Amino acid sequence: MKEKQDAALDIEPSIHQYTSQDIKIIEKKPLYNGYFSMNKYRFKHKLFNGEWSSVVDREVFERGHAAVVLPYDPNLETFVLIEQVRIGALETYDKPWLVECVAGIIDEGETAEEVCVREAVEEAGLTIKKLLPAMSYLASPGGTTEKLDVFVGLIDASSAGGVYGLDDEDEDILVHKVSEKTARDWLNQGKIINSATIIALQWFFLNRDKVLNEFR
Repeated sequence: MKEKQDAALDIEPSIHQYTSQDIKIIEKKPLYNGYFSMNKYRFKHKLFNGEWSSVVDREVFERGHAAVVLPYDPNLETFVLIEQVRIGALETYDKPWLVECVAGIIDEGETAEEVCVREAVEEAGLTIKKLLPAMSYLASPGGTTEKLDVFVGLIDASSAGGVYGLDDEDEDILVHKVSEKTARDWLNQGKIINSATIIALQWFFLNRDKVLNEFR
């Protein structure tokens, strides 16, 4: 048994044998359209045995796609993070004012890079000098279509601080300058629970040399 297990470890797994062409949409029905929207999908998909599934019903949360930027000053070795209230955290977290990256929804006709630049001004009063693409990921594909494009943004954090946000979007956003050490500590202590911020910071610490080569 041991020899078979070891041999199996040498086999490279084969993934992504199916594509979007292997899903048949039977119906897409609007359920709600407000600040966000929700649709009901009825579909079939290919099974791993090569046959087709029965009809699957799923409600899907549609909130658009987003861009996320982690502002970073390489001279000060400091991030700029923001803090704001998030009603979705109220049920499970006793401090629903979350520490986050700058982020925003990508509107029609905008690029992710343009959103990063715009939101940095609106949410933190920052000028992005350069953007480094980090990664893209799906927020929760079992229930929403949202994709997030993550960047690290070159900034001057020397004068960062204050309260920002758009009145017509009911934003009240506090800006923090956070050292690399403090950001690591906050991650380890569970003080950062926003997924985009966790992912952006972890990517940064895994790729710090690459960031510094680009920004210095």
